Amino acid sequence: MTGIGRVAVMTAPGELAYQEYPVPSAGLDELVLEIARANVCGSELHIWNGRHPVKKRGGLGHEMLGRVAEIGKRRRVDSRGQRLSVGDRVVVTYFQTCEECFQCLQGDRNLCDRAYEFFAKQPEEPPHFHSAFSTHYVVHPKQHVFKVPDAIPDGVAAGINCALSQVMFGISKTPLGYGSTFLIQGAGGLGLNAIPVAKELGARVIVIDGVSARLEQASAFGADHVIDMSEVADLDERVALVQSLTEGRGPDVALEVTGVPAAFGEGLQHVRRGGTYLVMGNLSPGATVPFDPGFVTRKALTIRHVDRYEARFLARALDFVVANLDTYPFDHLVDAEFGFDQIQEALDQSLARTVTRAAVVLH
Repeated sequence: MTGIGRVAVMTAPGELAYQEYPVPSAGLDELVLEIARANVCGSELHIWNGRHPVKKRGGLGHEMLGRVAEIGKRRRVDSRGQRLSVGDRVVVTYFQTCEECFQCLQGDRNLCDRAYEFFAKQPEEPPHFHSAFSTHYVVHPKQHVFKVPDAIPDGVAAGINCALSQVMFGISKTPLGYGSTFLIQGAGGLGLNAIPVAKELGARVIVIDGVSARLEQASAFGADHVIDMSEVADLDERVALVQSLTEGRGPDVALEVTGVPAAFGEGLQHVRRGGTYLVMGNLSPGATVPFDPGFVTRKALTIRHVDRYEARFLARALDFVVANLDTYPFDHLVDAEFGFDQIQEALDQSLARTVTRAAVVLH
C-alpha cells in the first residue's frame, strides 16, 4: 500500500500523542485493514491508568471493526474459508495463536505464550500498526479473521472481537444452564454482553453495579433483577438481598467483570455452596484482598480465572449476534462516540464512568 497512517500512542499513563508512519504492504499471509471503529475496553483503562501488569507505553485499542484494504497473496480466505475481498468488513482476534508453544500444544490456545508477540510491539517497530486506535491495522499470519455478516451493523460488530467472545468463552467453562441463577458483578461492556448469553442458556440473571445508567442497560438486556450498590451500600445487606433472590442459597454461578479487587471478596460470599465463581475483570498486579481459604473450602467453591478466549468463539459470537439482533439491544451497548482526535477524551470519560462503552469512529 501507499500513503501515511496515524497511530494513537500512550507515551506514559494518562498521556497521549499521535505518530505517523507509512502504511505497509501486506505480507504473503497478512492483511492490511483500515480501521472503521474501535471501542474503549476495560483493558485499555487498566493501561491508561497505569495499572496494567506489562504495558506502560505504546499503542492502544483492540476491540474493533476493520475493512480489508490489502490482501496477501497467500491469504485469500478468512478463518472459516470464506473468500476475502477488498472492502470486506472483518473482525480479528487481537492476539495470535502460534500452535507451537507449550500452551497451544496442550490445547489451551487462549493461553498461547506468544499471543501478544505483535500486539506488544511499540509503534516505532515495523509494521507500526499493531493496535486498534490507529487508521490502519496489520493482521499477522497466525491471527484469526472472520468476515462480518451483512446483518450486523458496524457499531455492533466492533464489540464482538473482545467483550462478547470473551464472556461466551468464559461462561462455557462453567456449568451455567437452564434453570441456573447467574450473578454478574459489573454492568460494563463484558457484563452487559454476558446477560444475553446467560438468558439464551435459560438462566435467571442478577446484576450488581453502582451506576444507574448501567443498571438501566442491564434491565434492557434482560436482567431479571438489578442491585444498585449506591442504594444497597452495606455488603451484608447485598449478600442478604442476593440470597433472598436465590431461594436462600446464593447464585449457582457468579461472574466478576468489575476490575475492582474488593469485588472478588464479595463474590465469594455471594456464590452458593458448591457453586462456581468466574473471574475475568481483575488484571492489575499487586492489588490484593483478604482471602480465607478455609471459607472457600467449606463452601466447596470452584473458582475459574479466564484469560482471553479461543478463536472459534469469535465465529460463535458473530453467529450469536445474527440470531439475536432483534431480541437484545446490542446497538445500544455503545453510548458515546468520539472522533480519532478525541481518543484521550474517550479514555478519560470511560475511566470516570460517565460513559458505559465509548467508540472511536474513523469511517
